[in-house]
Amino acid sequence: DQSWSLDWNLAIPLLQPAVNLFVVGRGFGLGIAQEAALKFKETCGLHAEAFSAAEVQHGPMALVRRGFPVLAFSQSDDTRAGIETLAQDFISRGANVLLAGGRTAGAITLPVIATHPVIEPMLMIQSFYRMAASLAIARGFNPDVPPHLRKVTETR
Repeated sequence: DQSWSLDWNLAIPLLQPAVNLFVVGRGFGLGIAQEAALKFKETCGLHAEAFSAAEVQHGPMALVRRGFPVLAFSQSDDTRAGIETLAQDFISRGANVLLAGGRTAGAITLPVIATHPVIEPMLMIQSFYRMAASLAIARGFNPDVPPHLRKVTETR
């Protein structure tokens, strides 16, 4: 799969020492932002919060300081301009922005496969998974055996 072979390892030096980060998406990209935040927690021991690009501009923005990491997903539809503007706002506050899709001066651009905007997020998350596995190892975790994670949930 072409999306698996895309190299997102530029993100690892930025995320390896991180304690917190935001993962941002909008529209079709919001679901993968939520999935990526969950995988950061499960496999990398990294506190990540997913937000819609519209919601993060209010209260959560108060946490952003110099060096604060942000991963933004931007598919090629009418949400892209807003994500790019938001990325620039994060950068102006000193954040380190990783941008999957789109281009914003000062952001680290992650390679993506351009296709229909409904499909792009699914391809982006495949690229993300490969990077997240490498990040987990760099942070001293085994991504195949996340701590405290059980695949079966028992209900009583």
